[in-house]
Amino acid sequence: MIHFLHNSLMGEICDLTNEMKAQDIKPVEEVTNSGLSKSQSHVMLEIIEYVPYSIVSKTVIKQSNGSVIATSFDEGEKFCEKTIKSDIYVQIIDGKAVVTIDNIDHKLNLGEGIIIPGNSLHCFKAEEKFKMITTIITSIADKDSMEN
Repeated sequence: MIHFLHNSLMGEICDLTNEMKAQDIKPVEEVTNSGLSKSQSHVMLEIIEYVPYSIVSKTVIKQSNGSVIATSFDEGEKFCEKTIKSDIYVQIIDGKAVVTIDNIDHKLNLGEGIIIPGNSLHCFKAEEKFKMITTIITSIADKDSMEN
């Protein structure tokens, strides 16, 4: 599945329906639940595109115990004030990013990665456009605490 996120100047996620109509952007078709076709090679940089003034996210694979997601950020975009129970591994596959974890900035270059601890407040900022791969593996303990 591909998601388009458009951040306002206040950093909030805006409703894209009217924005997409105004810019004549066609709705994106959903792909299978698993994301990319299985048993076929792909180039990670090419599975996600940059969209002006937007954050674009595509699920590579999603299963009950986790997911891998490719995301692109246009220059100046940010996605902040987010927490999840599981650890997250982020790797930059194009450009450079600033990843803030519990109010500490980490500047990541092409090829670098970082583990964001579960339950940590984190933020992704694009001082220049960048692409990343996010891997989330949910443990049984995380699933149990989510259900209670």
